[in-house]
Amino acid sequence: MTDTSWLPGTLLRRIDETSRRALLRLGVERTAAASRVLLREGVQESHVILLDDALAKVTVAMADGRQALIDVRVSGDVIGEPRSATVTACRTSRIRIIQRSELRAFLRGHPDAAMELAGIVANRLRTANRRRVDFAAHPVKVRLARILWEIATAYGYRDHNGIAVDIHLTQDELATMCGAAEITLQKALRDLRTAGIIATGYRRMLVRDAAALQSRADAP
Repeated sequence: MTDTSWLPGTLLRRIDETSRRALLRLGVERTAAASRVLLREGVQESHVILLDDALAKVTVAMADGRQALIDVRVSGDVIGEPRSATVTACRTSRIRIIQRSELRAFLRGHPDAAMELAGIVANRLRTANRRRVDFAAHPVKVRLARILWEIATAYGYRDHNGIAVDIHLTQDELATMCGAAEITLQKALRDLRTAGIIATGYRRMLVRDAAALQSRADAP
């Protein structure tokens, strides 16, 4: 793939071509079937995974035994740094399994990639902490706006109608990310569509009014 084939916000999009080619030569290529667990929360292993052509969901265990969806990962992302959640393939995916020793050697030789990966990890930790606060302090419509804005800014790209995001999340998955009942999530989504802020279609979301979505996301 070219650099523009990777979604904005992914490691492979953020590093230069030399580093990108070197990273894509690391590890061993594997195919993961849909619903296969790629990484399991709490299990210590000696590798990380580069998502070459993939879509995966990130979940954590709740006190009642259910898995809560907290984020998504797409082609170009590295997962397993840090290993604090379960990551499951959402569709048949091509991945590269990279030993940590290989990754450390790569990062020493490509300091630009090391800086980008550190920034991505820091952003993910901030996002996770913010969501824990949001669940307790904000209504569903604000939590939804924040999640959609985070996904759009991380993985979206500009087209003539707005910011397009080619990531498919079901309403049930979005409801889980928002910590809301699905019927409540449906109403919040309908309000955003009626206001002309977003449009949803098959495996795609379009942010038509970025300023309005950001304003709702920043609501106190």
